[in-house]
Amino acid sequence: MWLRTWDAPREVAETVTQLVGELAANAAVHGRVPGRDFLITLHLTDDDRVLRIEATDTRAERLPTPPGQAPAPDEESGRGLLIVDTLADRWGVTDGPVPRKTVWAELDLAHQSTG
Repeated sequence: MWLRTWDAPREVAETVTQLVGELAANAAVHGRVPGRDFLITLHLTDDDRVLRIEATDTRAERLPTPPGQAPAPDEESGRGLLIVDTLADRWGVTDGPVPRKTVWAELDLAHQSTG
């Protein structure tokens, strides 16, 4: 909805959609606790110049590792954080409050809209 209201350029909307999908998939696969959900939030920071996408789950003990070497071409998984690292201007992890962690990715919108 926000992307339509903001009239985001197609490339920005596609990047945001991919980042949300990757962070949500990682939270569902690696941050899942039976009976608990994860939360995806998007918000603007820095005077609306930065879009921050956050995925919060309840597996604080399972921190993502920085992307290293790409998996073999026939591997079915292992590319999520490589994609996030490539598409986002920066990403990271924030601890807490216990038992939660938040994996986040940021896009500099001015940079994105000008190419």
